[in-house]
Amino acid sequence: MTLAVPNRTSSSALTSSAAAPRAPESEVVLASGGAPITTYAWDYGTQRPELRTLYEKSKDLNWNARTDLAWTTNVDPESQIVNDAFNPIFGTDIWKKLDPKTEIPKLRRHLASYMISNFLHGEQGALLATAQIVEQAPTMDAKLYAAAQVFDEARHVEAYNRYLSEKIELVYPPSAHLKTLLDTVLGDSRWDFKFLGMQILIEGVALGAFGLIHQTAEEPLIKQITQMIMQDEARHVAFGVMSLKGFYADMPASELRDREEFVIESSRLLRDRFLAQEVWATVGLPQAECEAAAASSMMLQMFRRLLFSKIVPNVKRLGLLTPRVRKGFEELDVIEYETWEPSA
Repeated sequence: MTLAVPNRTSSSALTSSAAAPRAPESEVVLASGGAPITTYAWDYGTQRPELRTLYEKSKDLNWNARTDLAWTTNVDPESQIVNDAFNPIFGTDIWKKLDPKTEIPKLRRHLASYMISNFLHGEQGALLATAQIVEQAPTMDAKLYAAAQVFDEARHVEAYNRYLSEKIELVYPPSAHLKTLLDTVLGDSRWDFKFLGMQILIEGVALGAFGLIHQTAEEPLIKQITQMIMQDEARHVAFGVMSLKGFYADMPASELRDREEFVIESSRLLRDRFLAQEVWATVGLPQAECEAAAASSMMLQMFRRLLFSKIVPNVKRLGLLTPRVRKGFEELDVIEYETWEPSA
């Protein structure tokens, strides 16, 4: 067989030729309405070494929800999966009237389902938001890590769904507060809103909640699931902090105002998502009385404040703890965390 040999260009021809073609570093694709929907990053080199390091760490720390979790663990869904002290009506007159053999076990199951179901729905929101970040992030470093996080979120959805389906055998719909926030994050076309809403706020609250649950949970499987997911979530929050570092420094006041209002309103929604409003009528308890008891519960107030221990210092590190945001955090009674260590 005779092989065709391509024509060779002489060295003199190469010398006189024009410079080699080069793709632009990035390219933004707009929807018909003018909103950015995709950003190509044609520069595949490393621009943000810390994000590449985070990407490598994510690959090294991968785990399998099917094989690395003890699914053979026997779980009683009516036991104290989460300590009764975290029940919003624990110790109230309503609680004292409940039958300890029938009504309290039923309430435990529903509250555990409500809490874990909203973790599940939040993880699906993170899955969708991070997929959008892959499309919209301006650098290849961010796209690669976001792709790794998409797989993390899929694994979290798998783990929580299996626990709810097989162990609790009850799944609640998403809290109205959480759904409102997810709709806002997923529906905004600005890429930094994806990072700010999901990586800093939602993931930050989740990390705080997971830490408390891991310390207080009495059921070993949910404790293990929480521990595994916390390892991933810490990287996710760090990803948001690294990606947004310096982004707001010179932002025009009108644009910064949008971010300030978003942080304040999102924080209010995140605070109220743990009030369990959907549970009380479902289990046959007086809705108004339970909501009032939950609102005045000292334990729940402490729990909700601690959820912001990861958010406030990271908002401050990003330069978003402006006087307006500070006032919002003071009204939420979480400004005490501004001196705590940020996540990245």
